This record gives sequence, C-alpha cells and structure tokens, in this order.
Amino acid sequence: MLDRAVVDALFPSDLPEPSFWEEQYPPRQLGSAAKVTRLGPSPTGFLHIGGLYVGMIDRDIASHSGGSYIVRVEDTDQAREVAGAVDQFNAAFKYFGIEPDEADSVGSYGPYHQSQREQIYLTYVRELLRSGAAYLCFATKEELADITARQQATKLPTGYYGRWAIWRDKTAEDVQAALDEGRPYVVRFRSPGKAGERTSFVDAIRGPLEHDANRNDVVILKASDQSPRLPTYHFAHAVDDHLMRVNLVIRGEEWISSVPTHLQLFDALGFERVEYAHIAPLMKQQGGSRRKLSKRKDPEASVEFFIEAGFPAEAVQYYMRGLVNARLAELPLAEALAAPISLAECGVAGPLVDLVKLDDICADYVATLSGEEIISRISDWAATYDPELVTVLSESRAEALAALQVERGPEVANPRKDLRKWSDFRTAYGFFFPSLFTLVSDRTDSQLGGLSPELISAFAADFADGYADLEDGQEWFGQIRELAGKHGFAPNPKEFKKNPDAYPGSIKEAAQLIRVALTGSTRSPDLHAVARTLGKDEVLRRVRALVG
Repeated sequence: MLDRAVVDALFPSDLPEPSFWEEQYPPRQLGSAAKVTRLGPSPTGFLHIGGLYVGMIDRDIASHSGGSYIVRVEDTDQAREVAGAVDQFNAAFKYFGIEPDEADSVGSYGPYHQSQREQIYLTYVRELLRSGAAYLCFATKEELADITARQQATKLPTGYYGRWAIWRDKTAEDVQAALDEGRPYVVRFRSPGKAGERTSFVDAIRGPLEHDANRNDVVILKASDQSPRLPTYHFAHAVDDHLMRVNLVIRGEEWISSVPTHLQLFDALGFERVEYAHIAPLMKQQGGSRRKLSKRKDPEASVEFFIEAGFPAEAVQYYMRGLVNARLAELPLAEALAAPISLAECGVAGPLVDLVKLDDICADYVATLSGEEIISRISDWAATYDPELVTVLSESRAEALAALQVERGPEVANPRKDLRKWSDFRTAYGFFFPSLFTLVSDRTDSQLGGLSPELISAFAADFADGYADLEDGQEWFGQIRELAGKHGFAPNPKEFKKNPDAYPGSIKEAAQLIRVALTGSTRSPDLHAVARTLGKDEVLRRVRALVG
C-alpha cells in the first residue's frame, strides 16, 4: 500500500475530505417508504425508447411513494458525446410528461452532469487509495492486449484479476519509480472477490438472485494524462447514488451481471447499499422470433421517432404502462395513468412493442378529444415539424373545426378514427383546405377507375352545371344518381357485374369520380358531409378541374 503522503500528492492540495461532501449532500428528509430514483442517460446518441420506459417507471414509483425522481446525465465518456443529445433528452421528457423533480439547475443534490462532479469523484478515489482498496496501474495498451490474448488462448475468463493483474501487488518502490518516470496510469479497484465465490442479493422485481462474485480489478479512474480526470460508470454511479441519496435503482437487465462489482464498491466506500430493480428489455417481433429493439435496425427504438410522428403523449404513456403492468392495459386511459405502477407485477420476459396496437390506442384516444383540443395539440407539434400547417390552422380555424366535426362528435356512434398521430392530419384532413389540396385534373389518374377521359369530362361538367348544395344527404346524392343514369352507368354494382360490357361502371364508379375530385382519394368520410363542409364554390372549383 502506498504511503498516504504519496497518495495525497497525486491529487489537488485543496481537495475536500469525504466529510465535506457528506455535509453538502445530507440524507433527505423523506418518509420511510419514500423512493429516490434516477435515470442516467448517456449523451452518446439518441434516447432509446427503453430509456423513456424506465424513466416513466422511475417517476411513477418516486411520485407515488413521496420521493424524488432525478435525471443525472452520465457524460463521463466525453470522446463519444453527441452534440445536442442532452437537449433531445429534455425535449423528450417534456413531450411525454415525465420531467424529473431534479435535473440540471433544479434540485439541491447537483451538479446533475457527471462531468461537473470531478472533485467529488477524486475525493473518494483518494480515499480508496489511502485504504489500499485501490491501486495505481501503469499497464500499457500492449500489455493489456497481450493479457487478453493469452487468456483467450488458454480459454480462461478475460479480465484484469489474480496473476493477470500485473500491478496489483507491485511494491511501493515500483510504483514510485513509475511515477518518477512520468508514466500515465489508471486507478483500479482492488477487488476482494475470489474464484468460486458467489454473491447474493434481492432484486425488487426478480427476487433473490445469485451470481459469481466479481474478482476483476475494474478501472475506477481513467488515465492520469486526461483532463478532466473522470471516473468510469461503475465508480461514478456508486458515489453519485450515495450522495444523491438514491435508494432504488431501476435499470435494464443487462446490468445484473454488474451488481456484484457495484456492491463491492458500495461496501469498500462505506456506503449503504441501494436496492436494484432490473427491467426486462423491450422486444420486437421479427418473423417467428422476438429480439430486442435495436438502435441500429429499428427506427421506433428512438424516442424521436414518436415525437416527430406526433404520437399523442398520453396514449404512448398508457400503452407503455400496460407493458410494465398488464393490469393497467385493462383500465380506461385516465385510470391507468393515475394508478401506481407496481414493481412486483413487472414481468421478467421482455414485453413486445406492437406499433399496430399503439396506433389503435392512439386513434381511440384522439377520438375522445374535442376539435379545439386537436387543433391546439397539432399546432404545438407542427410548430417544430410542419410550420406550414400551423399557418393553415391559424388562418382557417373555423374550416379546421368544421372538418374535424365530419363523422365525429358526441352524437356519432362510431366516430372517425383515421387520426392516430398529429402527422396524420395532412393525409386525413388536408383535402379540406384549399391551400393544401392539389386539384385533380388528370383524367387518366388511376383513381378515376380507368373511365374514358371524355366520359369523365362530360360527367363532371354536367354535375357542376346543375349542382345544388342540398342539406339532405339523400337528396344531395340523388344528383349523382341521376347523372349516373344519364351517362350510362348501371344503377348498382350487382347489375354492372351481370353485364359489364353494357356499362362503363356502376353508381359506385360514378360516385367515385366526385369523391376523387373533392378529396383526391378513393377513400374519404361521408361524401355529402365533405361537400357541405367545403362549400358550394369549392366543390365547383374542384369538380370543374376534371372538365378540362
């Protein structure tokens, strides 16, 4: 073990003692059942939907227990940091309504970026070096690569442990000589684990678990020739969770194998152990098998996918809560959002993310909103993703409200559900707005059913010349029925099917001409309701475009 004076000389002379930080971050004055949770996103890329999923659980558990939910940005890997990632995290949390109680400048246990906590980590690294629970390692990249190669050749577990830990038992003189030479070093934890030992702990979701004890001397402080001197995740999370007084860590199951290392660090630092809850990963169905949602393969793995498309936040939260606890999926949306999540009811098999099911949930949710609410929500979303739409909705608000009433409203037994997310608005409702609608003037358009251009032109001309903006739907459709007979269409599809050579089509094809002219599509809401909403002048403008 190094002499204390040698250890202290490696650190700033004004570095505080642990007692200072303990006073700066005292135990929280919370109830005995209160849970302090944290999410630790890394700004090395976009936020995975799994991060939002865990953050939702974190916030819910903390809120219902009277605790606090923290977002702590784990940015110690600065070489891989992506510009703007933190802003994206914050935007995602805000959009989905799971903003933390503590983050950045809000809260008394910050800073909430690990890169700003260098002094804190150095204090505790120095403490482990003083006690001999950590040591300096001057192993070069070449030496480490050689160790790994020899372990692999002899089919031994790879790592820096036992006889492979070449600096673990060096004498103080050897260490001092390396320091005198100015050689860069890392600080490694002196693991107390031995081969064959097992570690037991209780997971808040999975119950009692047992794993091989950690015997690897993990790096806890990165190379001495780097600035700032930052720790690795293993060490930083132990120090931060202790000082921020986190008592429940909810994270992905891929971290289960790290628990033995983390518990060793808590013990060596003299910290009370935290409780862990390891969540099963979100999965995707691919053919006959399931796999984890992949950042590389699946666009829906990114939270930005859902925000850009304008999925309603409440519907996404409702769906995800149902993935956490199946009973919540059986409740009405408002009840499910208010009901507490239970870790004891979390499954250990990864839940399947089904975008088709999510679409249906979103459609049902949007169908419950008023026209005013929909316009407000779409305008908020479009301010970022479709600025032109903001202008249209603002300048044509009355028209937008009228369009949203077509086949919707409390008096409609089965309201339209073609608006699932805010980006659907252009497709589902854009044709109601002249500024967003492209006139159909090409009489060879496939949507017109292959009818002759001459017939299309004549039919459209007659419809426009005699058009009446009638209030009664049956009377209004009678205009199409009368013209269909005049231009040789069969009175119904059955008659047309019996003798297709005798007719250009049936009343169905005749109505389709008007539908395509008014909406640009073969599928639309009730045609009479569309026409009444557009108004006579706009109906005539669109139909006459087919006359040529």
